[in-house]
Amino acid sequence: MSLMDDLQILKQDGQDAISKSSSLEELEDIRVEFLGRKGKLTLILKDLKNVPASERPTVGKLANEAREVIEAGLDERKNELIRGAEDERLKTEFVDISQPGKIPHVGRKHLLDQVAEEITDIFLGLGYRVAEGPEVELDYYNFEALNTPPDHPARSLQDTFYVKQAGGSGQLAEEKKVLLRTHTSPVQIRVMEKSKPPIYIIAPGKAYRRDVADPTHSPMFHQVEGLVVDKHVAFGDLKGTLEAFAQAMFGEDRQIRLRPHFFPFTEPSAEVDVSCFICNREGCRVCKWTGWIEILGAGMVDPNVLKAVGYDPEEITGFAFGMGIERIAMLKYGVNDLRLFFENDLRFLAQF
Repeated sequence: MSLMDDLQILKQDGQDAISKSSSLEELEDIRVEFLGRKGKLTLILKDLKNVPASERPTVGKLANEAREVIEAGLDERKNELIRGAEDERLKTEFVDISQPGKIPHVGRKHLLDQVAEEITDIFLGLGYRVAEGPEVELDYYNFEALNTPPDHPARSLQDTFYVKQAGGSGQLAEEKKVLLRTHTSPVQIRVMEKSKPPIYIIAPGKAYRRDVADPTHSPMFHQVEGLVVDKHVAFGDLKGTLEAFAQAMFGEDRQIRLRPHFFPFTEPSAEVDVSCFICNREGCRVCKWTGWIEILGAGMVDPNVLKAVGYDPEEITGFAFGMGIERIAMLKYGVNDLRLFFENDLRFLAQF
């Protein structure tokens, strides 16, 4: 039997084996048997050296045809087997389009995060930048540099969580050097120590005080404080900035008023009210029938604070303001109990 006869038989046997295959694994075994490195085609071609030179082109052409026919048959049968497997799977896996669909629960940002981002976006639009600082703070940055020395009566207004230092003597004087910040104002000092004017920043973050949780107080709460330090900064600039904020946050027709107040780190200081966005100053339960709602505290940076960071108060002036994020959220969305923000009740959170 000639080599050409062997190739013809090989081609026919390969086609027959492919047509009878019933799985992808079996099909792979056939490929190895006929076309592998030690397969039948390879063994036949080893005898090509014994074929007369005049017949080698014909034998080579026939060998290529046999390979191509077997490869084509393998590909076609592979596709048939894959389609067959998919058809069998679809017979057992189907979707009843008459049944109602399932709507997955989509997470949302917490209301306080939404309000904090809204406040931040307003001041970013005014050219401010965001600054951050540690929540575990030194007494110096939280009080002394902010014009609140150890014997200052204002400290009694902010009952503080003091942190006992590891390895310390345990004496009260040592413990009071480290604390949980009572406001985000220490960020202002840290920024001024490292930067030269002009400074336009806001400092959003958590603060801590020894308050008993009730509808209007929490031992942990959120603030956004702002600071502007530059040459020729006046009280009118503060009023204009806060008016722009109030209108962006509560409506374009809002007005503000400033009432004299006291803060150790600003002089003069003021509490800031916004005209009631519920009754439009006609008087309602939200504004306690006054037409105004208190939203934040503000004032011109005290010269002692500027001196503490190495600024010359004769050349540099500035203003600062601070607001509680929870209070803004409660006013804007009609929430009557601050504790709802922290109880993780989905019935409440899903409304926002």
